[in-house]
Amino acid sequence: MATTAQLVALVTGANKGIGLETARGLAQKGIHVLMGARDAQRGQAAADELKAQGLSVEFIQLDMANSADFPHVQEYIASTFGKLDILVNNAGIMTEVTDFGQPNNAATIPMKLLRETFDVNFFGLVELTQILLPLIHKAEAGRIVNLSSILGSLTLHAQPGSPIYNTKLLAYNTTKTAVNSFTIHLAHALKDTPIKVNAAHPGWVKTDMGGKDIAPMEITDGALTSIQLATLGEDGPSGAYIHLQDTLPW
Repeated sequence: MATTAQLVALVTGANKGIGLETARGLAQKGIHVLMGARDAQRGQAAADELKAQGLSVEFIQLDMANSADFPHVQEYIASTFGKLDILVNNAGIMTEVTDFGQPNNAATIPMKLLRETFDVNFFGLVELTQILLPLIHKAEAGRIVNLSSILGSLTLHAQPGSPIYNTKLLAYNTTKTAVNSFTIHLAHALKDTPIKVNAAHPGWVKTDMGGKDIAPMEITDGALTSIQLATLGEDGPSGAYIHLQDTLPW
């Protein structure tokens, strides 16, 4: 359990992959981390793994496709800690592909798949952030990190020869573009507060989503951008789109 002086973070989708490594990295910095996951058994197992390493973490039930979980998360954080210092909106889905090289699907994608992807990757992210924002205001200097992707860059999608030009996955890509827009808008809404809001591109990482056999980056490296943005100093950016130390084109 967090001490009164300890920073408190919530990482969504924290039972595996980049979310798990983000939770580990933040906890290694002395931050108490709430590890959100939709599967209670897997979430608790991930939290137990980090606790066994002497880290200050706990599992919290949080399914980004079930907004009924959101008020319960808010109530627990409010009653237990009274504030939230860091929110890492890490959870996301990509259900439309098994092959990043598939043809452009904009003319054929089923509406059900498009809506399901937006529900988790965008609408759930926005709703959870809005519900938790009063608690983030109570922190000394709140940090919000929205997991985006380079695949959300309109500039690079429109640029022939760019590294993502032919990776046209309408559902996933457009949700990440929407997350980028939300990041800019929320950062502007909070510009007169100590809260910083940024979008993180983790890189092409060896996860279930990224492809363990084809992605070039290790999971530990994929978590570095989120950890960096979650622990920004007062002079750090807000409303930025970052991969490691680089700013990406919107």
